[in-house]
Amino acid sequence: MFLGSVVADFKNDRTVAVVQGGRVEPSLSDRRPRPRIETLADLIFGLSLSIGAIGLIADAPVSSGEINSHILAFGFTFLVLITAWIIYTTYMSVLPAETKSVMFLNVALLLLVALVPYLLNSVELVNPASSPAESSALQDYSSTLFTLDLTGIMVILAAFAHVISLEEKKLVARDLAELFRNGRNRLAVLAVLVAVSIAPQFWEWTLLGVPTRLYVWYVPLVSYWVGRVLRPASRTYRLS
Repeated sequence: MFLGSVVADFKNDRTVAVVQGGRVEPSLSDRRPRPRIETLADLIFGLSLSIGAIGLIADAPVSSGEINSHILAFGFTFLVLITAWIIYTTYMSVLPAETKSVMFLNVALLLLVALVPYLLNSVELVNPASSPAESSALQDYSSTLFTLDLTGIMVILAAFAHVISLEEKKLVARDLAELFRNGRNRLAVLAVLVAVSIAPQFWEWTLLGVPTRLYVWYVPLVSYWVGRVLRPASRTYRLS
């Protein structure tokens, strides 16, 4: 299995994290320069946010309702990207990025991140020349692709959390390993929930005129931010 190869790549890695001031810190002897892939990741996350805004600017609104709609669309794009970035940087502060499998997962994750603004803009913006039936079909297809994209992002993050949680790898202290296992399980469940919304019925069923599939997209965001407020350690992976 691919996940098994990810774990196997860590057999010779000696990076060990310790708890220092409630934070995950690598041991002094194992600290390393920040990998270039992490610098590239910050750039891609930032560009994705910028592209999301530019895409909306390119489509000039004709009413106050469209302005509000565009603001909400960009706000959702921002939340998706910033939440993924926070989780990603938390994991990569512990996870060595030099192994082949982790590098591959990083590249796959960044590809999915780069697609986020394009797919969401395809859902939000429609061609005025298209008929209502054509626009709905295109939005349905775009929303399905974004659902797959979001699912993929969560699956990759869950894989990172799984590797960190393995106690025999000693990447984090035992207490923190339990937090990462919980994070892995939570991401896996959310990924399955989001993936289920790919079913056509979730586009056909509507609530207040909005397809149910779009509401499902908010579940991972609500889970993360509500959890961060109510149980900070479960999302920040820091012991109080």
